[in-house]
Amino acid sequence: MKLRVQLQCKNLHEYLRELSPDILDRLYNHPATCLAVYRELPSLAKNYVMRMLFLDQPLPQAAVALWVNKESQKNHEECVSVLTGLRLWHSQQLQGGLQGYILNPVFKDNLRIALLGGGQAWADEGSSSLGPDRHARDIDSLDRYAMERWEVILHFMVGSPSAAVSQDLAQLLTQAGLMKSEAGEAPSITSAGFQFLLLDTASQLWYFTLQYLKSAQDYSVEGMSESLLTFLQHLREFGLVFQRKRKSRRYYPTRLAISLAAGVTSSSPSLASSSHLGSGTGGDAAGFVVVETNYRIYAYTNSELQISLVALFSEMLYRFPNVAVAQITRDSVQQAIANGITAQQIIHFLRTRAHPIMLMQTPVLPPTITDQIRLWELERDRLQFTEGVLYNQFLSQADFEVLRDRAQGLDCLVWQDVGHRVMVVTPHGHSEVKRFWKQQKSHT
Repeated sequence: MKLRVQLQCKNLHEYLRELSPDILDRLYNHPATCLAVYRELPSLAKNYVMRMLFLDQPLPQAAVALWVNKESQKNHEECVSVLTGLRLWHSQQLQGGLQGYILNPVFKDNLRIALLGGGQAWADEGSSSLGPDRHARDIDSLDRYAMERWEVILHFMVGSPSAAVSQDLAQLLTQAGLMKSEAGEAPSITSAGFQFLLLDTASQLWYFTLQYLKSAQDYSVEGMSESLLTFLQHLREFGLVFQRKRKSRRYYPTRLAISLAAGVTSSSPSLASSSHLGSGTGGDAAGFVVVETNYRIYAYTNSELQISLVALFSEMLYRFPNVAVAQITRDSVQQAIANGITAQQIIHFLRTRAHPIMLMQTPVLPPTITDQIRLWELERDRLQFTEGVLYNQFLSQADFEVLRDRAQGLDCLVWQDVGHRVMVVTPHGHSEVKRFWKQQKSHT
C-alpha cells in the first residue's frame, strides 16, 4: 500500500473551527479580529451577519431560511454551518417554543466598532511620538523587500545554496511537514513541500501563517511583551513586516500582510508587475511557459526558482539567459509522482503559468500532453508497494495457520499464500508476531 502525502492547505475558518470554544470567544474580544473573520466569510454569510448586526432580538430560524430560494438551500445550509461552527451566532428559543438565531453579542459589538469606529485604539500609541522617519520606505521598496524575504524561504526549500534562514524558521518548516532534517545532514524538502511550492502565493502565505500560529506558545494584545517581540521578528523574516533594525521602534506592514488582512487572494497589480514577483511561485505573475506537442517545455524566465519548479517534473536540456528548455518524460513525471506531486497538479501548474501565446488557443495545453501525463500516473499506480517482513519455511500447515491467525488478529497481515505457507506482516507488527511465535515454540 503506497502512502502519498497530501498537503492540507486550510483557510482561516478551518483553522479557527479547530480551536476550543473558550479561545474563540476570547478572540472576538477585539474589533480587528472580528473584522478579519468577517472578511473571510462566504458572501451569503456576510449578508446574514449584516442583516442581524443591529438587531437585539433573535430571528426565527424559519424566517432566516426564507432569505434564499429553494435552489440556494445548499448554500444556506453551508452558511449556517460556518456561522455556527465559528460561534458567530447561537440558537435561542423564542416565545412559543420556536427556535431562532441571534448573533454572538461580543462579536456583534466589536464588529460594529470595527465598521463604524470607536473603542480603544489597538495600535501602539507610542508611535505618534516617534516623529518623522529618516529612513522611511516607499511602497515599491516595501514590495521588493517583502518578495525578496518570501523568496528566500522558497529558495531554501528547493535547496538553493545561496539561501539561508534562521534556525527558528527551519524548525517551523520541519514542523509543518514541508522539510525533513536528518541527524548531521542539511534539511531537505518533503513531498508535501513539493506540493506547497506549486500553490499560489496567497495560499502559501495562509498555510505558512496558520502553521506558525499553531506552533506559537503565547499571544499578547497588551503591548510589546517579549513573546510579541519574538513574533514580530518572525513576521519580519516572513516578509510580512519591515523593520530596519531588530531594535528599531518602528515597523511597517508590507503588502503581503495587508493582502492577508484584507482577504485578498491574489497580489495587487503593483506587486504582480514587480520583477521580484515574476521570480516567485505565485500564479499572479505573467505566464512564461510554452508547451509543445513534442513534450518540450520552453520557460521564458531567468528565475532560478521558477526553473527549479519546472525541473520538478521534467528533464532540463538547455539554459540560456532568458529561456530554459526542458523535456517531459515518463521517468521525470513518475519521479515527480513518487515525490507526492499528482498529475493534476503538474497540469494545473502548466496551465496557470502558460505564456500569453498559449492562452490564445483552445485548449490551452495540447491534449496529447495532458492525457499522457495522466496515463503515466495511472501506469505507476497499477503497482502499489509496502514494506513488510516475509515469513516462510513453516514445518507444518498448522504452524502456518496459527501464526497467520495471530497476525490477522493484530491487523498486521499484509499478504498470504496458503498453498506455499508464505506470509508477509508489517514491520510494526513483526516484533509482536515474532514474540508470539517464540512463546508458541516454548510450549511445544
